Order: sequence, then C-alpha cells, then structure tokens
Amino acid sequence: MLSNLFKKKDKEEKVLAPVSGQLMPIDQVPDPVFSGKMMGEGIAVMPDSGSVVSPVDGTVVMVADTGHAIGIRSAQGTEFLIHIGLETVALKGEGFNVLVRQDDKVTAGQPLIEADWTYLGENANSTVTPIVVTNGEGRTVRPVAEGTCTAGETVIMTVTTG
Repeated sequence: MLSNLFKKKDKEEKVLAPVSGQLMPIDQVPDPVFSGKMMGEGIAVMPDSGSVVSPVDGTVVMVADTGHAIGIRSAQGTEFLIHIGLETVALKGEGFNVLVRQDDKVTAGQPLIEADWTYLGENANSTVTPIVVTNGEGRTVRPVAEGTCTAGETVIMTVTTG
C-alpha cells in the first residue's frame, strides 16, 4: 500500500489546436511522411483562418528559415512539430510572418506565425497543417477531437508520459 504513494504518476498534457479549422486524422493527410507517421503521431487541421498559435506552454526549439514549420518543447518535455501546409517550403517564406524566435518562451494560445491562407491556398499543394509529437517514445499520444476546432481553445490531443 505504501509503495503506491511513491509510485511515479503519469503526467497528461492537453494539446490545444494551433490553428482554427476542420480536424482530420493524421493518417488522412495527403502526404506519406505525415500519413505514415514517419514524423510521429498526431493530428492535422484544414485551416480556415487566423494565426498559428502555440498548442502548449513551452519553448520554441526550431523555426524553419522559410517560416513554414515550427517546433515547440512543452514544459513536460514533449516536442511538437507544426507544419503549416504541405510542400510549403517551396514558397521560400512567402505567405508567412514569423512572430517568435528559437529559444523564446511561449504560452498556449500565443501567436507564433501569421499565415496568409489565401496565398497558401493558391500557391501550396495544400494548407493542411499537421501537428505531431516528434519524441513519442515513452509517451502515449491520443487525438481527442473531431469536427471543427478553434486555435488556442480546443483540446485536439493528449500526451501522457510515464
């Protein structure tokens, strides 16, 4: 009975939508790298408007030079990749206004990148925005929402460590 008091407790973190729009399972993303979960488990959003926001409290660990992708490490150590659209690296930064830098501390819901969704819709293969856990070993990732989501408000997945 006492051993239960000292047992390591699982930690569950709630992950908020990085963009507003329609949720889709990661295995339906029209890109084999994401649909095949080569980058990690996660979920995707077909965005309809607004900025890309931080899904968790944490630290910016990577910002792509072209502004199309950003990495965040949560306070619990989970690493997330938000990839804005598909094949958007070819746009060479057009359509993106990055608001943060590597090593910046961020809070859930804080704007990270302003995306010109009209421009991206006309010039990229897709605006589908995957969010994946890139260090999933030892973590259980559960997408928890279907339907529409609101950036910085809707819980789209949980990650349990322990």
